Amino acid sequence: MSENSKKLVIVESPAKAKTINKILGNNYKVAASIGHIIDLPKTKLGVDIEDNFRPHYVTIKGKNKIIQELRREAAKVDEILLATDPDREGEAIAYHISNSISTSNKNIYRIEFNELTQTAVLNAIKHPRKVDDARVNAQQARRVMDRIVGYQVSPILWETIYRGLSAGRVQSVALRLLAEREKEINSFNSVEYWNVDAFLETETRDTLKARLFKIDQQTLDPNGFRIKNKQEAVYHQKTLEKEKYIINKIERKTVEKSPQPPFITSTLQQEASRRFRITTSRVMSIAQQLYEGINIGKLGNIGLITYMRTDSTRVSKESIQNARKYISNCYGISYLPAQPKQYGRQKSAQDAHEAIRPTYIQQDFEPRKIKKYLSNEEYKIYELIWRRFLASQMKPAKINKTTVLVEAGRYIFKSEGEVVTFKGFLVVYEEVTEEQDSKSDQDNGLQVIPQNIQEKDILNLKELKIEQKFTQPPPRFTESTLVKMLDKLGIGRPSTYAQIISTLFLRKYAERINRAIKPTELGMTVVELLIRHFPDIFNIKFTAKMEENLDKIEQGENNYFDTLNGFYQPFRVSLEKVLNQKGDIKKELLEETKISCDRCGRPMLLRWGRNGRFYACSGYPECKNTKPYEEPIQQDINVNCDFCGSKMIVKRGKFGEFLACSNYPECRNTKPISTGVSCPEGNCGGEIVQRQSKKGKIFYSCSNYPKCKFALWDKPIQVICENCEYPIMVEKVTQVKGLFYQCPKCKHTLSET
Repeated sequence: MSENSKKLVIVESPAKAKTINKILGNNYKVAASIGHIIDLPKTKLGVDIEDNFRPHYVTIKGKNKIIQELRREAAKVDEILLATDPDREGEAIAYHISNSISTSNKNIYRIEFNELTQTAVLNAIKHPRKVDDARVNAQQARRVMDRIVGYQVSPILWETIYRGLSAGRVQSVALRLLAEREKEINSFNSVEYWNVDAFLETETRDTLKARLFKIDQQTLDPNGFRIKNKQEAVYHQKTLEKEKYIINKIERKTVEKSPQPPFITSTLQQEASRRFRITTSRVMSIAQQLYEGINIGKLGNIGLITYMRTDSTRVSKESIQNARKYISNCYGISYLPAQPKQYGRQKSAQDAHEAIRPTYIQQDFEPRKIKKYLSNEEYKIYELIWRRFLASQMKPAKINKTTVLVEAGRYIFKSEGEVVTFKGFLVVYEEVTEEQDSKSDQDNGLQVIPQNIQEKDILNLKELKIEQKFTQPPPRFTESTLVKMLDKLGIGRPSTYAQIISTLFLRKYAERINRAIKPTELGMTVVELLIRHFPDIFNIKFTAKMEENLDKIEQGENNYFDTLNGFYQPFRVSLEKVLNQKGDIKKELLEETKISCDRCGRPMLLRWGRNGRFYACSGYPECKNTKPYEEPIQQDINVNCDFCGSKMIVKRGKFGEFLACSNYPECRNTKPISTGVSCPEGNCGGEIVQRQSKKGKIFYSCSNYPKCKFALWDKPIQVICENCEYPIMVEKVTQVKGLFYQCPKCKHTLSET
């Protein structure tokens, strides 16, 4: 390749093109393909299974113009450099671009870089290569496998439940995790137990709180040996009031808490979702913007982080040196380990990448110094990545931990405390624990233990408290904990998690309960059907094994046909069996009820339809009578009926949830559910309630209608728009962004907070 020849660089996004164009000189033309240009057809399978699983690709609608433009530009230059993203999908895009423009110019090379810096881009240009067929085959195998499952299983759901449902190879396994957790929660038997806390005082009037730990040398455990009821708790309380409290044992030790490695895709999604309550799809969208480039005033477009789809914790020597220099200058040599920290590689085909880190570790690029150029969300994610990377190269924190055992007759109390003596990496980064991953509340919590206490000291009892507790079921998954579980089990790839979770919401297989993800009744029905009839394909271990096989294709250890054939043969057996049982499966999903048809008197059946479940006459097609299914929901609501004073209950009907009198059918009063959001119209004083249109579409309007005619199609939330200060925002959800908030007035958007 000649250094002075005219070159065309092709990237995926216009934003990335803008950043690279700033780096390269006049001998380069930078163009964008705007993602994929070729894909499998939408209207048919597009895979010839009999011909070694050969895919039939078509040009994506609207991309002909882009291809023609790329061909024209290719004809004008000496060489073409394909700089699509440095992962399997990027390799596949490069492959399709190469095939599409090779008639104009055959001097086509592949380059890749992990960060959009001058050093990285110019170095990549010096090391061009051919498109990696193994990577392309690995991506194609994934695409073909997912297409076969989606296009051959989804129609079974259409014919047995209702049209429009989907069954994804990885998506359905994620749904299975949600469903199995929900079953655990529903079958959980809560057990009562009681805690006993002693509030003690030392001779020097220092206080110490300790929790009852042992009785007669038996350790208390909410699920085993425990104080079972109030009667027992009061007995122990009265006995303990007469006992003498002596410090039996003090254990002091210094421990080191080491920093976590820099972020990889899954850990960034987990931490950002947990810390900022941002959806995983939004996290990836923001990270993409930071990678492709942000306009930093006079500096122009700057790529602020390295590539965000990676499974590797490895970082370059240069970035480590820059981090060490920055730490030494800003925090002092005492925070710098003697040797640079190296983190172990992940067992993954994506290990050629670096971890997610800032591209520039310099004071000029500190988050606070460029904050004015970033949106609120961009700043949060950039600062998080910046701090995590710096912390990964700092000394561990030193913590003094103290455990005190207090003897009171046949009882032993325990108190634990800790003091940070050297903050180390904690000066820049403290981890946030998942709220729903809380430990058992049998723990008495950490406190500062008085330093002057000694073994055999006598303590003065100030107060004894008893408290009733109940064991809790395992928590529902949040986006953060679901990503963590998928990653732990090796299900799918971290770069796909955001889309998987968004699809579960879009298909109405799952819903949010506060921050938790709960499978809907539809989701539970779908996953039960899939597991029963495709036990191998939607098996967690089988799916994880397929991910390993895809990695081996990229590494050259497996071939394309053998991998797909090994997947397809057991799948085909299950598929043929199910296709012969469609009628029986559909009958299984019909639930006979004790409700009689009010037209012909025959029993009504509970069936599935696009709007959920409904009652249909068992005499169909002679009798076509249907009626909505109003499902009572177990939810406490402190609202009484306006007509009879009975308690109102929440029901779910054809058009969503509503309040109905519990005295039905004697009282048929119903009312819409308040969203708890105040009407934003002047001094209206009303609340926004959920209603339904004549066509059955959900909308939200003021409770003072018709006096106040304020209405919205989207669900409102009581969040003030940071852009125009409008008092409410509305919930939106898309495949790309996931769940986000939008101002109905100025259209400013904000991720879930």
